Amino acid sequence: MARVIGIGIQDFSKIQREHVFYIDKTKFIREWWEGKDEVTLIARPRRFGKTLTMSMVEQFFSISYAGNPCFQEMEIWKDKKYREMQGTYPVLSLTFSSVKERTFVEAKKKICATIQMLYQNFQFLLEGTLLSEQEKEEFRKVSAEMPEYEASLTLKKLSCYLERYYGKKVIVLLDEYDTPMQEAYVKGYWQELADFIRNLLNATFKDNPYLERGIMTGITRISKESIFSDLNHLKVVTVTSTEYADCFGFTEGEVAAALREYGLEERKQEVKKWYDGFAFSGKKVFIGTDN
Repeated sequence: MARVIGIGIQDFSKIQREHVFYIDKTKFIREWWEGKDEVTLIARPRRFGKTLTMSMVEQFFSISYAGNPCFQEMEIWKDKKYREMQGTYPVLSLTFSSVKERTFVEAKKKICATIQMLYQNFQFLLEGTLLSEQEKEEFRKVSAEMPEYEASLTLKKLSCYLERYYGKKVIVLLDEYDTPMQEAYVKGYWQELADFIRNLLNATFKDNPYLERGIMTGITRISKESIFSDLNHLKVVTVTSTEYADCFGFTEGEVAAALREYGLEERKQEVKKWYDGFAFSGKKVFIGTDN
């Protein structure tokens, strides 16, 4: 029986649990990991599966999802090396998708509140003597009201604590990094927010000895002269890049397989006429979607 098509589901495990239509994109995990880029920025248009990809990466690597059965029918599970890697890394995952505030002060508070919510997932670090009393005090001070100089170091500090706890460096995932920047540009507080975001990203992705790998996603590539001025190790992947060309959107072969699943093979030419796709790095991608 053909799977149900769910619109807008961005949780990888939910898609698998509820048997929702999904095209296997787990080869991205292997390509990204074996590419060995320390920090990757993926810039793709909306509805091209970026958030779902971040959910997939988090749930594959994160210790919090150790033993997740949702990968067992996926391409990545055929490789013993990657079966053994599933659920073995501390992962920090956050999104700036909801940061659409009217002023810089409000935007900064929203970002700080987002980081505070992330910290709440790791309250167990306050138990015992892993952290010094000063570190525990700094942990508890993370809030929407914290000053910029403290906020910029929060993800680096949390990476340090997790590396100490688990004995492994941390994977950091930041989805929709550019949503607050777009709002800042439109509403007139670009420079203030750019300075704040630059300091946060540099501390998290550049000057962070506890970082294993990092991914950021967005719909735009903001110039390196502004936000990414110091991230000279950043790998930027756009729609014209050869990397991961068939890991986002639907390729022609994937569309054909989907039509077969629903008994609609005869509609292929109609689909091509309706939407003839974009050629990304020599591969035709038909439909961009988050599911």
